[in-house]
Amino acid sequence: MQTAFKPEQLADPAMASSEAVIRKCVHCGFCTATCPTYVLLGDELDSPRGRIYLIKDMLENEREPTPQMVKHVDRCLSCLSCMTTCPSGVNYMHLVDHARAYIEQNYRRPLRERLYRNLLAYVLPHPDRFRLALRLSKFGRPFQSWMAKADALKPLSAMLALAPEQTPREARGEAPVARGESRGRVALLGGCAEPVLKPEIREATVRLLTRLGYEVVTASGEGCCGSLVHHLGREAQALESARRNVDAWIAEVERGGLAAILVTASGCGTTIKDYGFMLREDARYADKAAAVSALAMDISEFLAGADLPTAEAKGITVAYHAACSLQHGQKIADAPKRLLAAAGFEVRTPADAHLCCGSAGTYNILQPEIAGELGARKVATLERLASDVIVTGNIGCATQIGTRTGTPVVHTVELLDWAYGGPQPQALCPSARS
Repeated sequence: MQTAFKPEQLADPAMASSEAVIRKCVHCGFCTATCPTYVLLGDELDSPRGRIYLIKDMLENEREPTPQMVKHVDRCLSCLSCMTTCPSGVNYMHLVDHARAYIEQNYRRPLRERLYRNLLAYVLPHPDRFRLALRLSKFGRPFQSWMAKADALKPLSAMLALAPEQTPREARGEAPVARGESRGRVALLGGCAEPVLKPEIREATVRLLTRLGYEVVTASGEGCCGSLVHHLGREAQALESARRNVDAWIAEVERGGLAAILVTASGCGTTIKDYGFMLREDARYADKAAAVSALAMDISEFLAGADLPTAEAKGITVAYHAACSLQHGQKIADAPKRLLAAAGFEVRTPADAHLCCGSAGTYNILQPEIAGELGARKVATLERLASDVIVTGNIGCATQIGTRTGTPVVHTVELLDWAYGGPQPQALCPSARS
């Protein structure tokens, strides 16, 4: 695609990066076939190609974003399916991230939108605040269906619909000691939403890794990866989170070395692996951020390279939901399925495995109608597989799918922990299913 950015515009590294991305697009339209919003809405401006045109016009002409432009950029899930499909290597992720930051800086949203986005940015990245919000949700739940009928309250209704009926228990503080011959030292991302919604995921990960001989540490000072605010266009806040985590993990590297920085929420992993790009212009952090990105691995990616013992088959069937951030964002498509099959599970995949479930960070709150349609569609294809359990590698997907199905939903690592000597996942226990 031809561009006409001025030299002074290209002096801005973010603008230069976006211009390079735009120039790679050849208008082929392959991306439209795999874009969830285009498949659902049929609007060219709700396809990656259409959004690239809008973003090009906005950035190239330094326009003040219009409500129409903002609407179509906001409707993007950042599922990155288009990047898997694109034959030209267009890095749509970096382009849409820049567009969101530009909109945040140059567009004044209606008060209602500002309030919801401020609330999400204030609560979700902070576990204590998020846990308190879940406890308070019981007071709003009786009014949830009424709120869903009022446009102004639909995001609040979506929050209540996604909140578990009972506040999840707090994580146990035990730190098992690695067994047998030491195989290395790894840092495990604590994160923000996942340990509040489902502490069992981290506990299963720690159990499995320690049985395999790994020392598992949590870096002091580490917190939210920044992806939630990054996708809201809050670049400064996202970079602050990135710098804090880089400092924490580099300190652990210097303290005792790290074989890897492991992530169990694939949405977080995609962002952490991009820290090197996000902080490329920061002289103090560029090299350290690149080192952290190089160490970051999804738990399934790491376990695929580990020497796992023989597992006894559990005799259950698994419907595997591939999180977009894992299969498109990190290009990890087969490793989780191979791990589950090797552990004795019969793995089935839905026909629309490449399409997003509609979770996408805060998307299912800010765009509840589109997210609801995508969630219902995804659950229908998963339930057609008639499996005993649905498995995914991202807490957002697990929540989005779990509120729409009666089939138990667990994280990949929970099943692997069970297969290799750990307890049965709580969601599969008879008491949880009755």
